[in-house]
Formats: sequence, C-alpha cells, structure tokens
Amino acid sequence: MGEVRLADSAEDIARCFAVMAHLRPHLLAEDFVDRIEAQRAQGYRLAYLKDERAVVAVAGFRVMEMLATGRTLYVDDLVTDETRRSLGHGKAMLDWLQEYARTSGCETFSLDSGTHRQEAHAFYFRERMRVTSFHFAKTLK
Repeated sequence: MGEVRLADSAEDIARCFAVMAHLRPHLLAEDFVDRIEAQRAQGYRLAYLKDERAVVAVAGFRVMEMLATGRTLYVDDLVTDETRRSLGHGKAMLDWLQEYARTSGCETFSLDSGTHRQEAHAFYFRERMRVTSFHFAKTLK
C-alpha cells in the first residue's frame, strides 16, 4: 500500500482528476486545478494515495471551527478509483484523514455522503461512523 500525500503542486492536483471524476463526474479536467486552487484559498486540502504508479484514492478536506462541534476535520470529497475498490485504499485514506484530524487538534471528524451511495455508507458504518444529522440543500440558480 502506498503513502498518502498532500497534493500541493498543480501537477499533483492534476494527477488526482481521474479518480475525483468518479465522484464528481460534472468536473472538467481543464478546470480542475483552478477549482482546487480556489478552494485551497479557503482552507481546502487535497490528499491522494498512490499504489505503484497510479493514484487510487483521493480526499478533499478542510479543518475548521464550528459552534456545533468545535474544531473539526470535514471531508468534502472521498473516493477510490472504481476499479480499485475493496482493496483497502479507502480505509487507508480514512485512517490517514482521522490521524491528520487528531494531530490538527480536531475534536470531531465528519463527512456528508449522497443518499444514493449505499456501498459507501456500508463502508462508513464498518468504520464505526454514524449518521448524526441530515444535510439539506437547495439549488439557487
């Protein structure tokens, strides 16, 4: 199993696109680096796991303060390449994120997951995560 790294260069960010596209198929490769850079200005970080030579898992996250939970690591995006699932890459990334949260002084760790992603939910339950709230959204355009 490879090592999780932070994507700090444009080259590293671009390498993550193919895996991120499994979760966010509406994204365009030519816009990806700029969008990640814009989010980085707001505290977003992008982490990736390489196995051999290919990126196999990607996570976008931010550490923030919230009245409800205190200092928390919130995962915006977490995805494993569809052809490499159930090989431990998602667990390795989740474990790395939780350790990053601990060393960053976070009291909590959380993420949202689309209601249609039942396989992901089964994974989160196996990892002892629990449903603690509903997320409501409304499109404004």
